[in-house]
Amino acid sequence: MSADHLPEHPDFLWRNPEPKKSYDAVIVGGGGHGLATAYFLAKNHGMTNIAILEKGWLAGGNMARNTTIIRSNYLWDESAAIYEHALKLWEILPEELEYDFLFSQRGVMNLAHTLGDVRESVRRVGANRLNGVDAEWLDPQQVKELCPILNISDNIRYPVMGATYQPRAGIAKHDHVAWAFARKCDELGVDIIQNCEVTGFIKDGNRVTGVKTSRGNINTEKVGLCAAGHSSVLAEMAGFRLPIQSHPLQALVSELHEPVHPTVVMSNHVHVYVSQAHKGELVMGAGVDSYNGYGQRGSFHVIEEQMAAAVELFPIFARAHVLRTWGGIVDTTLDASPIVGLSPVENMFVNCGWGTGGFKGTPAAGLTFAHTIATGEPHKLNKPFALERFETGALIDEHGAAAVAH
Repeated sequence: MSADHLPEHPDFLWRNPEPKKSYDAVIVGGGGHGLATAYFLAKNHGMTNIAILEKGWLAGGNMARNTTIIRSNYLWDESAAIYEHALKLWEILPEELEYDFLFSQRGVMNLAHTLGDVRESVRRVGANRLNGVDAEWLDPQQVKELCPILNISDNIRYPVMGATYQPRAGIAKHDHVAWAFARKCDELGVDIIQNCEVTGFIKDGNRVTGVKTSRGNINTEKVGLCAAGHSSVLAEMAGFRLPIQSHPLQALVSELHEPVHPTVVMSNHVHVYVSQAHKGELVMGAGVDSYNGYGQRGSFHVIEEQMAAAVELFPIFARAHVLRTWGGIVDTTLDASPIVGLSPVENMFVNCGWGTGGFKGTPAAGLTFAHTIATGEPHKLNKPFALERFETGALIDEHGAAAVAH
């Protein structure tokens, strides 16, 4: 059915259809990357007979569990290129999707607390500028002017010695982003099928020909995996292994406050990052839990360390209360860069390993992955992020280079 012949349904944003027996392509995972991939498949490549399969509810995984930070100030050329393209798409998507998802370019600061931090941060600013990414180095006084509630005293455990700053970076409302993509996907004829868990794959030799689900088998010519922390589980079902590990990543919010925090502040050294949501909550994240797991809730020792770091940097927060904590399941690679491209199984494509950078990369991930699925060849932006790099050694090591993981 073409988009022109879809029935009008003004009472809801998208249909909730029964799965058809076959599709030209199936996207596994109804989060930001799955939705963006389906959108660009339909918009850029004319593929509308496609389905998004989500085992739970739409965008109920990492899309609803991240801290919404958007930035592109990565060190290496390949990373800067794909994240900067994502940022440029973020800047035009509210108009293109006809949905205000509250993209707020309030800037992101990455704090430096040691001489090593300073050297690495200044290096990254230079690299960013060479790649056309807006970046500045701020001294402690400039940091204070930009974020008055930050403690820049030199008589604390980790004094602020300066910060990198990307003015065009910021935050967006994650749920609204998902709804914006979902509405457009539906308008273009894409079937969004919730409560539909993938239980296996149908293959003819080494070529995928269908998907087994909790709602029956679906025949398809192409499969795109966009399941974040569960990507390795799906790959095992298909008969290959991915070099990723899944870790819980925790975050929390405070109760509502009047506007006190004008930008986004990140500190890798004491590991906390803080922004203030549009409604007024203080949104705080930490580092990934050291163990592997699929938990989606917080644990006290991480929250305790996170709070200690936040109160040291922002003494005013000592009077705030934690309202809610949660966890996401992040899929991390050995070089802290994503895998976007072909898989060892013919007609199956993988988009995973984004670690803590998945949300900010959403538009570019969708655009490049859609190109890869539609043409069978990677887009120039995701070509360096092929699975084969772990055999060739052409790694894109963003572990320390990005200064902070998120």
